[in-house]
Amino acid sequence: MTPQFRKAIFLAALLFSGTAVAEDSKPPKGVVELFTSQGCSSCPPADTALRDLAFQGDVVALSYHVDYWNYLGWTDTLSSRENTERQYGYARTLGRSGVYTPQAVINGRDHVKGTDLAAINGKIDLLKASGKGLNVPVKASLRGKEIEIEIGEGKGEAEVVVAYFTRHEQVEVLKGENSGKRMDYWHSVYDVQSVGMWNGKSMKITLPGKLMGKSKKDGCAVLLQASGPGGEPAAILGATVLMVGRKKY
Repeated sequence: MTPQFRKAIFLAALLFSGTAVAEDSKPPKGVVELFTSQGCSSCPPADTALRDLAFQGDVVALSYHVDYWNYLGWTDTLSSRENTERQYGYARTLGRSGVYTPQAVINGRDHVKGTDLAAINGKIDLLKASGKGLNVPVKASLRGKEIEIEIGEGKGEAEVVVAYFTRHEQVEVLKGENSGKRMDYWHSVYDVQSVGMWNGKSMKITLPGKLMGKSKKDGCAVLLQASGPGGEPAAILGATVLMVGRKKY
């Protein structure tokens, strides 16, 4: 068992210390990953758009706080180097020379400005219509003290990635470009783990773990994601969301 897999098991045990339910029985139509920062004056409208996407119920909406704006005077309390590295990985996948905030990456295949909710939904629909949507079924559920992930058949190879997030957090920003604002953040990712490989055939993955008491963490997304030649994140082929004790917003 690899260290990454052991960590995934531990996080899963913390996460599912209550009732866990799939967000919706209907497969999501797309995945939106917003790269944002508490120190970015252009980001608050994008954070609101991400909230609206989460409330839609038909999209896997995830927020990644990056750390490269921390030098402006405020250290983003939700930021991490890993989130920044994920965004730079997408830049390589998309053939870009740099990164920006707020950036919304759609299905790991394209990007738009994170403040434009209409453009985000339009890109999701366009990718789906062109065969680049979430075409491989992915399900996740809690069975007793185990998390069961089920993945259907399809073409290609991909990693099974679990992104753990906090449903909602409010932060008072004291310095920097958003100084004096009380900000609301939704589906903020705090850890991403690869828990298996998929080769086109249907499969199941079980994450065992003893329940370890209450946790403030609220859910996770399971992403079936291809990788680039250097291991960078690429196309997302399927996805689902698992929430603790909450079916809908």
